[in-house]
Amino acid sequence: MARNLEPRCKQCRREGLKLFLKGERCLTEKCAVERRSYPPGEHGRGRIKQSEYLLQLREKQKARRYYGLLEKQFRGYYEKAARRSGITGENLLRLLEARLDNVVTRLGFASSRAQARQLVRHGHFHVNGRRVNIPSYQIKPEDVIAVRSGSSAEQLIRDATDLTASVPGWMQADHEGLTGTILRWPEREEIDTQVQESLIVELYSK
Repeated sequence: MARNLEPRCKQCRREGLKLFLKGERCLTEKCAVERRSYPPGEHGRGRIKQSEYLLQLREKQKARRYYGLLEKQFRGYYEKAARRSGITGENLLRLLEARLDNVVTRLGFASSRAQARQLVRHGHFHVNGRRVNIPSYQIKPEDVIAVRSGSSAEQLIRDATDLTASVPGWMQADHEGLTGTILRWPEREEIDTQVQESLIVELYSK
């Protein structure tokens, strides 16, 4: 399975904001964005000419890194979103939000998407009573996500729930019982991903 092995803190610094790729560390003063708010590399502190293409590219890279996807995977989501009725940018974000690894993170069962992806891969979660170990599995309204009974990661998951301040309104979480229910598809204003999806659509539409 292909993975992005680029240092996670460098990815956040390159985009100029916290992508919360390292979980709890991102909430402390050790966060690289807090300590060095400029892009990494020899020319990180230099002035960069802001072209229209650069702005579109940065938004795409930001979204791709936020959800932990490679270019081919991200492009596939865009093409699927473009085929659906409605606003392509919002469709794209909904598809990304509906990934099982993202849902596990949003429910508070993991401190980062990377941790959620590993937990899913190792079979610690059930969807509607069936074991699912595919991080990209698409969750639908009324689906129930639960930690597998007897999971060796239960304490790790409970520790992650302690860091969760709130759960988005389109889902419901029971941190005591370690279960979550998808109530409906999320509205755009309920998705806190800091990207301008319209710029991503413009980039891929060229």
